[in-house]
Amino acid sequence: MILVDTSVWIELVAGRIRPMSGTDLANVATCPPIGQEVFQGLKPGPASDAFRDSFLALPLLSKPVPLDLYLSAADIYTQGRRRGLTIRSGADCLIASIALHHGVPVWHRDRVFESIARYTALETV
Repeated sequence: MILVDTSVWIELVAGRIRPMSGTDLANVATCPPIGQEVFQGLKPGPASDAFRDSFLALPLLSKPVPLDLYLSAADIYTQGRRRGLTIRSGADCLIASIALHHGVPVWHRDRVFESIARYTALETV
């Protein structure tokens, strides 16, 4: 199982990247914060409606997101700040927290996850 970040969904939908070889939808998961980010960026229309239906069929990690994962996300943010890293998005910390909780890697195109992986056990692709 791999948690696919919003940054990858954007690239996949735009056709700028292709799925990793050996990765099929059976191995892909999402989570509530990624869903929010993806859907707030979709333009209305039939293609978006079809994508939304497919996206909502993916396994959903941490639904609902428990309070302890928000606290873990806050800790990830605080640890980063102590190391001189500015994490722009609290949602990215929450996504990392969810991935860590479930023991799954994050496939991303956003350097913040590499920064988080330097001081946590987060696995990234």
